[in-house]
Order: sequence, then structure tokens, then C-alpha cells
Amino acid sequence: MKSSTASHSSVDVFSSFWIHRRLILQMTMREVIGRYRGSIMGILWSLLNPMLMLAVYTFVFSVVFQARWGEGENSKIEFAVILFVGMIIHGLFAECANRAPGLILSNVNYVKKVVFPLEILPWVAMGTALFHAVVSVGVLLAAFALIHHGIHWTSALLPLLLLPLVMFTMGVSWLLASLGVFLRDVGHTTGIITTVMLFLSPVFFPVSALPEVYQPLMLANPLTFIIEQARDILIWGKPLKWIALGVYLVASLLVAWAGLYLFQKMRKGFADVL
Repeated sequence: MKSSTASHSSVDVFSSFWIHRRLILQMTMREVIGRYRGSIMGILWSLLNPMLMLAVYTFVFSVVFQARWGEGENSKIEFAVILFVGMIIHGLFAECANRAPGLILSNVNYVKKVVFPLEILPWVAMGTALFHAVVSVGVLLAAFALIHHGIHWTSALLPLLLLPLVMFTMGVSWLLASLGVFLRDVGHTTGIITTVMLFLSPVFFPVSALPEVYQPLMLANPLTFIIEQARDILIWGKPLKWIALGVYLVASLLVAWAGLYLFQKMRKGFADVL
């Protein structure tokens, strides 16, 4: 295994992943299987959880609160599907961000191993989150197909849309993982921030539902663009906004590079603190 003392160039964001891709895959599979080990349903819970959540969203927001999306008329299931898109995107980011501060602390034995690439631990967390997100998207598309007797071809663009979100999340995860070693309060703060981001994202209501004076605050949320674009391609069959997506990708790569750079800088002190 190659040493993890890689250079700090932006290429490292991808090269480290590619060099250690098999190890990342093995650790991700072990984590996914281990999460459900000992339960009667096993890995089937990864499918049942999103199905149960979709049913809960349908009941609470459509039956109890009689909520509708925007000014149009939506069926109860359709509203739940629209809501579910936002929850999947936020959940992908929140799961990685919330786990990041404890990644190094929970794998102290790897810190002592000079040749172990610590920077792949956030990739493993991302792989696990992506697995559950893919299962949730499958449930979402199945529900949408039942309503509309098919899905939009634009749904195939989802991987391209998720790429910049993945890179942005990785940058945040590398930063939080390194800070979590030195500042134990980071883990508690991250949970609060991701919860605030849930309500500052267009998850439960569209941006247009806010007064104009507050809309810039929601548009500044890095999840807003991805959530709205995900609904466009999955629910309404609209094409991606390629120029805006390209700008988002460049910004995400900068965040990823900065996060990895700071991680590699601070990792020299991990062993001393732990």
C-alpha cells in the first residue's frame, strides 16, 4: 500500500480515491453489511427505511397538515415524492458531515499506521451514504412511476448532478474530520448546523414560498441548487442548468481541494493528540 503522505495538489482529490479504490470498496461494503448485522431483516432495512419514511411523509404533510407544493394541486403521494427528493439530498450531505468529526477518533488504530491512507475514511463514509441514497432514489422513482406510469429520461442525469455535491461534501468532511481530532465540540456543532440547513433548504417548501427578503438566505445554502435541480430532472423532466452546474462543480472542487489540503496539513498532529 502506498504511503498516505501525498502531495497537496488538486489531483490528490481523485488520485487518492483511484489508488485506494479497492480498499474503499471493501471498507464500504463491510460497513454497510455491519450496520445491519444481527437484525432479522438484515440489509433489507436499507430498502424498508426509505419506504417507511416516504409513507410517513405522505401522511404527516399531506393528510395532517394538508400541505401542497406551491400554488398547484398535488396528490398526496406526489407531494411526498417532491418532499422526499429534498430529504435524500440533504440526508446524503448530513450523514457524511455528521459522521466526519468522529471518523479519526473512532479509528485511532489506523493513525498509528504510517502507510494507512487516513484520507480515505471520509470516502468510506461517502460510499455508505451513497448506497443508502441510491436505494432511496430507487424507492422514489418506483413511487413516481406508479403515479405517472413511467419516469422521465432526465432521471439518468442524476449521477452528473450528484458529482459536484459529492465533491463539496468530501471537502467539508475532510475539514471536519481533521478539526474533530483537536476540537471535540465540532461534532456537536455539526449536528446543529446540518439541522439548520435542513430548514434553510427548499426541502419542505419551495424557495418562492419565502418572502423575497429571505430568499437570498436560502439561495446561499449550497444544497438549494442541487435540491431544485434534482426535482427538475426527477419530478418535472426538465434539463439541467449546465452552466450553473459547471460553476457549482468548479466551486466544489475548490472546496474539496482545500479540505484535503488542510486535512493533510493537520494530520501530522493526529498521533500527538490521540
